[in-house]
Amino acid sequence: MNLKVKSKVWIENTIGETVIGEGRFKILKAISETGSISKAALKVGQPFRRVWARVKDAETQSGIKLVETSNKGTTLTSEGEKLLRRYAELHRVCNRYANAKFRKLFPKNEYSRRRNVKRKRPA
Repeated sequence: MNLKVKSKVWIENTIGETVIGEGRFKILKAISETGSISKAALKVGQPFRRVWARVKDAETQSGIKLVETSNKGTTLTSEGEKLLRRYAELHRVCNRYANAKFRKLFPKNEYSRRRNVKRKRPA
């Protein structure tokens, strides 16, 4: 069995409340792509009320207005777009670093099982 590294990245405000993580990132990205909170909710597989609540929580915790709604739908504000882009970049950089460090600390095949080893069965 080969090993792999897993990591999570999220941003908190100064009192430890989550502003954005993978879940909120997916929601904001879906809003950006669909132009609608209800369509974004369908895309991420969550109820509309939960998606709306998570967006509002992110706005409260960040102190930034992230979305604008109108009769034409919902769009990200320029600050919302900036948060989305910066989080995506932070996530990419952290994953790249974690993977590179993992490869150095856990050389390939050092922890892998040999598949052709026959195990003795109890008699």
